[in-house]
Amino acid sequence: MSGALAGLVILAIGDSQMMNMLTNLHNQLEDAGAVVYSYAVCGSTPQDWISPSVTSCGTGEHADKAPVVIQQGSRPTWNINNLIAQDHPNLILVELADTMAGYGAQMELPWIHQQINGLTGRIAATHISCVWVGPAWGQDSGPYHKTVARVQEMSQLLSSSVAPCAYIDSTTFSRPGEWQTKDGGHLEPDAYRKWAMAITASVVKLKGQGALGAH
Repeated sequence: MSGALAGLVILAIGDSQMMNMLTNLHNQLEDAGAVVYSYAVCGSTPQDWISPSVTSCGTGEHADKAPVVIQQGSRPTWNINNLIAQDHPNLILVELADTMAGYGAQMELPWIHQQINGLTGRIAATHISCVWVGPAWGQDSGPYHKTVARVQEMSQLLSSSVAPCAYIDSTTFSRPGEWQTKDGGHLEPDAYRKWAMAITASVVKLKGQGALGAH
């Protein structure tokens, strides 16, 4: 895939799942020819990337060729418009699903739609191409109660709600339970590596189909 993403400057944002892929996904997109700026806010929802807020469980950043920076504890979040102005992307990659999915509780559909529409609206106003990465399978164990049914429900909701972003369906990358987790919600390192590879391959495919412009 070397050079397949040449011409793309990718701004990647996400939650704790992205924090675990700040090296893998970033480097794989880079190896495919893109310039990449990756940011992760633990426990974040789309609204946290629009309005100033504070996370209690840390942030991570991997800007282009600079080293990965992980900041633990209480940290301010980033604003999507400020990141766009700073990094000048022509593709935005969003990995935000698990925090909205309400594992172990009811899904709050009006709130979820408000979250998604807030961020997609902000991105649409910039006329920058975007892709939204849906949730990967977890295991219904540990504190997260990440059931197969809820992951399917969240993935289907995102697939029909994230336009104008293209949707990457992570449930197609493995069978339920195939990728091992540390705590039911967060994957083991080898599974994160596979997820990052699959996301990168999906972005390459979308670009090849002309779905992503290098503006």
